[in-house]
Amino acid sequence: MRTALTGAASIAALSAVGPVNAIAALAPRAPGGSVRYALPAADGVSIDSANEVILCRSNGEVFAFALSCPHQNTALKTMPKNAGFQCPRHKSKYLPNGTFVSGRATRNMDRLPITRDGAQIVVDPDVAFESDVDPAKWAAALVKV
Repeated sequence: MRTALTGAASIAALSAVGPVNAIAALAPRAPGGSVRYALPAADGVSIDSANEVILCRSNGEVFAFALSCPHQNTALKTMPKNAGFQCPRHKSKYLPNGTFVSGRATRNMDRLPITRDGAQIVVDPDVAFESDVDPAKWAAALVKV
């Protein structure tokens, strides 16, 4: 299981460069269950620190990411104007869709399984798709809006 900063520390790390909305699941999560969120209404980033989930809506797509950088599990921060994410530890940069751009990381951000159920987004925070291990599942882990 991944380890990341949680609570106020993770929100502070993410909001250091850009605005971040703190979100909570629509209902308490059952052990090992999925989490439901309201469909983001506009482009931007939201974080559920309790479940270590980042939701990002960008260019008509919604992604769910693990809160931590795939390099050394440091909580990620947003870049200005929804330009993506950056790891404060080793400066790895990622596009809003989680694609690796530069830095010490060697792969894209970990995407979580995500589906749409009406006006809700359903995410499984216990499963992470790594782009170098399962590129097909990583590529499919998004919702078109």
